[in-house]
Amino acid sequence: MSNFSDLIKKRRSARKFKEELIQPQQLEQILKAGLMAPSSKRCTCWEFVVVEDKTVLQQLSVCKANGATFLANAPLAIVILGNELKTDVWIEDASIAAIMMQLQAEELGLGSCWIQVRGRSDNHGISAEENVRGLLNIPEGYHPLCILALGVKDEEKAPFDESRLKWEKVHLGSFKQNQAE
Repeated sequence: MSNFSDLIKKRRSARKFKEELIQPQQLEQILKAGLMAPSSKRCTCWEFVVVEDKTVLQQLSVCKANGATFLANAPLAIVILGNELKTDVWIEDASIAAIMMQLQAEELGLGSCWIQVRGRSDNHGISAEENVRGLLNIPEGYHPLCILALGVKDEEKAPFDESRLKWEKVHLGSFKQNQAE
């Protein structure tokens, strides 16, 4: 990567991974990026659970009804938790840490994909949070926000096409309703 602009164009969600394991030094760099993420009043309300066990990855892949099945074939996942007892902005702080880790993974040439947990349910109506909490022994007060699937990409996607940017979503001075909506 030559610069940040290239990095954010190249970072695309990866849902297919090679069987290669992530190297310990790569994982350390990804975790460092999360640990260095900014947080409100530097309260660092997040916690990260690293999961490499294939059985647990399989169980996590069905924690919600849609959008997580590919996790069963990922070599590694990081579950991002937020502590609501430390701050009321745990969602924002944990989200920032998660995207910092995704950007670090991309810079290392690895793929990642955000799997939403908060506010989702499985096919039986059980909350994804409850499923993850039970699998990983997460104490009360901590909430799973998302799971990051990580691994060596098994497919390369084209960088984000800047011609598709929706500049109509940018408002200068005040919000102006688009007439086409």
